[in-house]
Amino acid sequence: MSITLIGGIDRLKQDYIKTAKKSGVSLKCILHDTPDFKARIGTPDAVVIFTKQISHEARRKAIEHARQQNIEVHMLHSCSVSSLCKCIRQR
Repeated sequence: MSITLIGGIDRLKQDYIKTAKKSGVSLKCILHDTPDFKARIGTPDAVVIFTKQISHEARRKAIEHARQQNIEVHMLHSCSVSSLCKCIRQR
């Protein structure tokens, strides 16, 4: 399973990846809005958006891309490693 994580805290990026790997998930982290934002999202099985740490514009772009590609979207306010872990377990 592959997940793209949008938002989050820079210093926790490696922790997000390690947590996902322990659960058997391939995780791609996009922490900031970039010019090629939609292309970087790609076509994962799901998109997780940490709404507290990402701009409204980036959130809008991510949701728009996910709907076009029929990708499941999960929005979490907290950007902790444990909230990501819970989201992965619920999926």
